[in-house]
Order: sequence, then C-alpha cells, then structure tokens
Amino acid sequence: MIHYQISPCQPNSHLFEVNLTFSANPGQAYTLSLPAWLPGSYMIRDFAKNITEISAVNEQQHAIDLTKIDKQTWSLVASSEQVHVCYQVFAFDLSVRTAYLDSQRGFFNGSSTFLQVKELSDLPCTVTLTPSSLPEHQQWRVATGLPRAKGTAKFQFGDYVADNYQHLIDCPVALGDFDCTEFSIEGVVHHIVFTSKHYGDTARLATDLQSICQHHINLFGEAPFREYWFITHLQAQGFGGLEHKNSTVLQASRFDLPNPQQANADKTEQYKTFLSLCSHEYFHAWHVCRIKPKEFVPYNLQQESYTKQLWAFEGITSYYDDFSLYRTGLIDFDSYLSILAKTATRVHRGTGELKQSVSESSFDAWSKFYQQGPDAVNNIVSYYAKGALIALWLDLTIREKSKQQYSLDTLMRELWIHFGRTGTGTTEDDFINIANILCAEDITTPFKQLLHDSERIDLTDLLAKFGVSLDKRKFAKLNSLETSKSADFQVYFGAQYKAHANGLLITQVLDASPAANAGLAVNDVLIAVDHIKATEQSLPAILAHHPEHSQLSCHYFRDDQLLSSTISITDSPLAGIEFSVLDPQLAKNWQRIIG
Repeated sequence: MIHYQISPCQPNSHLFEVNLTFSANPGQAYTLSLPAWLPGSYMIRDFAKNITEISAVNEQQHAIDLTKIDKQTWSLVASSEQVHVCYQVFAFDLSVRTAYLDSQRGFFNGSSTFLQVKELSDLPCTVTLTPSSLPEHQQWRVATGLPRAKGTAKFQFGDYVADNYQHLIDCPVALGDFDCTEFSIEGVVHHIVFTSKHYGDTARLATDLQSICQHHINLFGEAPFREYWFITHLQAQGFGGLEHKNSTVLQASRFDLPNPQQANADKTEQYKTFLSLCSHEYFHAWHVCRIKPKEFVPYNLQQESYTKQLWAFEGITSYYDDFSLYRTGLIDFDSYLSILAKTATRVHRGTGELKQSVSESSFDAWSKFYQQGPDAVNNIVSYYAKGALIALWLDLTIREKSKQQYSLDTLMRELWIHFGRTGTGTTEDDFINIANILCAEDITTPFKQLLHDSERIDLTDLLAKFGVSLDKRKFAKLNSLETSKSADFQVYFGAQYKAHANGLLITQVLDASPAANAGLAVNDVLIAVDHIKATEQSLPAILAHHPEHSQLSCHYFRDDQLLSSTISITDSPLAGIEFSVLDPQLAKNWQRIIG
C-alpha cells in the first residue's frame, strides 16, 4: 500500500504539502517521479519544476539520500521497511491542467502533485486530504471523483482510495467553499461544481446538461462510471476543458452561464458554447478515456507518446459536442448548421489544410498544435476542426450507403463494445474496417485520402443528398467568421486583432491577404490607417469608405520601432462557409437517431 497525505499548508504562498509513505525492502532502490504530461493535453508540462522542497527519512526518522536523476526523477535506497517522503508543491496555475491554491480555493491534478513510486505503481493507493488550519478555511469542502474510503462522506476531507497510480492521477480535486448542483441519470449522480463566484441559473444549467448526458449514455448504451463531476473554474475570461474517466475540469467566463433574471430568454452564444464544452468533455469519458489509441495503452507519461489518431478522438468528439445540442432540443437545426459552418470556415479560410493532413496534425500535436506559432493559421490544420468535418463525412456516408440502417452512432457503439470495454487500443484500420462493414462497401480509399492527403475537404455533393447546401461566402466583417449572403463588395483585411492601448494588436495574419501584403505580422500594433487612429470601430469604417484598389497608408509598431506601409482595399474572398436546408425531408435522414 502507498499512502499520500496532502494539505493546503500555506495558501497565501500557494503551497501544498505532500507526505508520501510506502513499504519498502531495505537495500532496494526506488525511483520517484512526476509525469512530464497528462492525458488529454499533448504537451510536455514538466510538472516537477513546481516541487520546491523534498526530503526523505526512514521509519527511525533518519535521513535517506535522494539523488536527482533528471528534471522529474529522484532515486533513493531504502534503509528500513518504511520510507517517508515530504515535499512541497508550488500551485499557482489556474488552468485545467496543473494546480492552484490561494486563500479562496484550492485545486490540483494528481499528475502535478503525487510522486509516483515506479516500482510500486500498480499497487493500490490511499490519500488523506486534510484542510488548512486557517479559520477562514473551516467551511472548505472537497469535490473529486476519487472513491471515498469507509467513514469519509461526500464533500468531506478525509481518506480516499485509488486502484493504482494511474487511477490516482485521473481524479482531480477541488477544495473550497464551492457551489454544487446535482442531478441523476439512471442512478448515476452528476455534480456541477463552481469553484468561484458566479451568478448563473444552476437549475436551468442542470436541466440542459442532464439532456446532453442522457444523450451520450444512450449513444454508447451505458454509463461506465458510478458518479460524475463537472469541476468548473469561472474567471473573468477563459475557456477550456480536460477530460477524466469520471470527471472533467472546465474553464469558462463567469458570465457564460444562463442569467437567472432572464429565465425565458434564448440561449446566448456564450452559454451554447459552454454547453458544447461540457458535451465535449463528457463524451470523452468513453471516447479517449476508455476507447483510446493503441499508443496510449498503457500511457507513457515520461515522454511524448505519438499517435496519428487524434483526428478521431478529438474530431469525432467535436462533431458530437454540438450535434448533441441539436439532438436534445437545446438548439434548432439552423442554429446547429450555423455552428458547423464556423467550424468549416476555420478550416477553409487558411492554407494549413493544403500543407498538413489530419494524421500529420495528430502526430505533430506535441510540437505544432499545442505550441502554435504565429504561422499556425497558414501552415497547420486543426485535427479538432477538420476531424469534425471528417466525422460528418463518415456519418453521412454510413447513413447513405447503409440506406439509413446505420450511422456514426453505430460505429461508436461498436468501438465501445470491442475496444472501450476491453481496454484494447485502436488503430486507424479499426475505424476503417468497422465503417466498411456498416457501409457494406469498401470505402478505404476515400477514407484514407481524407486522413492522409493535404487537400480541401469538399462535402458539397454529400450534403446535397441530405437536403443541405454548402455555399462559399464572403466575410461580412473584418474581425469575425460571420459570412455575408450578398455578392456585393465586402472589404477584406485578412487579419484578426484585438483592442490595444495604442491601437489594434494583430493576433493572426492570413497568407496573401491585404494585411500580409502590407507587411503586418502577429504582435504588431496597428496605430493608424489613412492617418486616422486604428480602433475596433474606426478600422472597418475607414476601409469601407474607400473604393476597391485604393491604397491607404498604415503605421504600426513592431516591438518599439515605428514602421509604415500601405494597405490595398480588396474584396473579400469566398473563404467563408454557409450551410442551408434546401429539402427538410431529406435533412431528416441526417437528423434521425439510428443504429
């Protein structure tokens, strides 16, 4: 047995104290380490850098030498039948990945706080969570998917258990005087935890979220967990999520939640996005937490673990996250098509799709997708976004070729039965083989072309068979994915930007656009166009008041150097995507839940 005790020992200094005790064979060497990354976030994080102090003693309290092997690994030789290791972890990253602690709340992923004893990593673990001794923390509670030991009630500090080290680090923990709302589906209690102040209508959220969760359980046929936790960090700004087997950690804006003073109002775009995020991470409880690439069975968390299948695990999940909102009646079909169009536009507006396949994007996630440079929009393709379009192609193709007997739902259920339940890792061919069986036809060649070729994905003809048109449109606004139905002139800039004290901060520049031709680059601060100060309001107005092909002066700072150039007034390219229902009866063949 391995035992951990963790306490928020110095909240104002953002320090957790961890005590690790394990039984040992005297004279045997043991290896202690933290992971370099955590599942679901494909980037080396080097969690061990946050260990500030570490020491080890035997059961007689005599010091044991710790030898550091590399940036995340220590070695010791046991001098008695019990080893006790004490260390502190600096926790000041309020993301979904690491750990955070202050006087208001605490949070940690086990991968950033619990040292693994390599030689004992398959043994069961116990964890004692202890509160801070500070009076203001006496109301703190615990939210975690870790199983509770006998005698520890839900939300209480006390003893928790894990089957092994992998199980231990898969259950994040939130501490604080948090708000929690619950709902049940088929006996499974779901908890919605908000770790900070909010104004949201939690009853409405619980009702909406229950519909989504029921959809996913029905799709796979069962819930593979006894309880589930939505642990949500609300901030002024923020967005993201990280999946776990019976929980997720979410990050969102405080005002993304529904307003209780507007109970009958339509859902805001921000709220629909939050529901989609919840849907996405919940779907992952089956698809990537249990159905997973063979390269992840088992995980090697000490170094990069490469797979070409992230298009499937993130792309298919991205397809279902929004589609399930429609299927559950939370949005109508036109709203769903509008959301899908933005996904397609993100893929189509850049040239990355022509330079990188989704298989390559999956493989290079560690160095390219998770560490995107200023060239990302022009040189890489998102395995989330294009993966979702491939999932759409796969769903419609199966529906068409099986004459509405099967769908992508069927494929997911087969994956769950043969791979998720059994813990067997998938290969690319597994997806293709199941699809071929459901289609009663060999679709290997077009399927592999979508995965391995760096070409535009064209869904026009396939969507037409389901009563939906795909139209290429001009952009209606400079700094938006919003498209225009009009064929009239629409001025184009070709860069994304945000407000800056001195003007506009350039955040993205598309190849061959007016902004690129003017020499603008990411992190430049555009201060004036045509000798008028550049702001979010003035820039579109200035450009719109000049005829096509006009040349306007522009001034901008690059670092602290003032530079000047000219911007050409140019018509928008047909780089936006719009979907429309042409035949509602045919569209029902896509909307129908089958097989």
